[in-house]
Amino acid sequence: MDNILDRRRRFAEAARGDRPDLALLCLLLGAEAGPGVDDAAIAGALSELDRLADEVACHRTGYGPGAWAGALAEVLGGRHGFRGLPSDYQRLESSLLHHVLRRRRGLPILLSVVWIEVGRRLDAPVYGVGLPGHFVVGIGDPDGGHVLVDPFSGGRQLTAEDAELLVAGAIGTPGATLSAAMFAPTEPLDIVARVLNNIRAWAAARPEHSGVQLWAIDLALLLPHHPAGLRLERAQLLVQRGEFAIGATEMEAYAELVAAMDPAVAETIRLRARSARALLN
Repeated sequence: MDNILDRRRRFAEAARGDRPDLALLCLLLGAEAGPGVDDAAIAGALSELDRLADEVACHRTGYGPGAWAGALAEVLGGRHGFRGLPSDYQRLESSLLHHVLRRRRGLPILLSVVWIEVGRRLDAPVYGVGLPGHFVVGIGDPDGGHVLVDPFSGGRQLTAEDAELLVAGAIGTPGATLSAAMFAPTEPLDIVARVLNNIRAWAAARPEHSGVQLWAIDLALLLPHHPAGLRLERAQLLVQRGEFAIGATEMEAYAELVAAMDPAVAETIRLRARSARALLN
């Protein structure tokens, strides 16, 4: 990957393939964060996932969900110490797979990616579960016998009550009730979109990292499905960064997009674009 255009072309191709490779997409995403994630580094990270899978295979004692959960927890959470701490939420590295593989620390969703990708290499029935505020993994048949596991705590198995308490703590709403739909498997591209949302939120709270917010938006726009409002967010961010002409042009393009559905909103955005252009004088 020689330049940004090569990286983003490869990311877009991986995202739009018939079977998106979750690990590869997360590693290509990490290449945007800074130097050091070249083809060799990506190959090394994928090899590390292969190696971890080989270890899990040696520790598995059965084929049921509990056996898979036990082997994964023993190797990933126990032997290698993959888990998270509250302080990990303050670090961008916690959302970047190559750093998570090196540090053995990360956000719940990135630790879950490690579990999912190690399990996939073994044909284990491991899938992501995007609970509100906290990502976990399911192992087994989502509609039948399965267990729920929290990689952030090293692989602790969760009861339904545990999951409700976990979500309540994450979103600050005591007594949160979880619907069955919340436990459905999360598709790889939806996982990537959620990782990018986390990065955008991290950067938005730190104006000095507006460049990080911008590349996270740019990658999200390369996914096959994304909220149309991302285009407006990008335009506004460009204006905040002092790129008034480009930001105003993108605002005007977004206004045209929404004009038929909501003329009042479109006119408000056009006014913002004019204000941005006025800053050029």
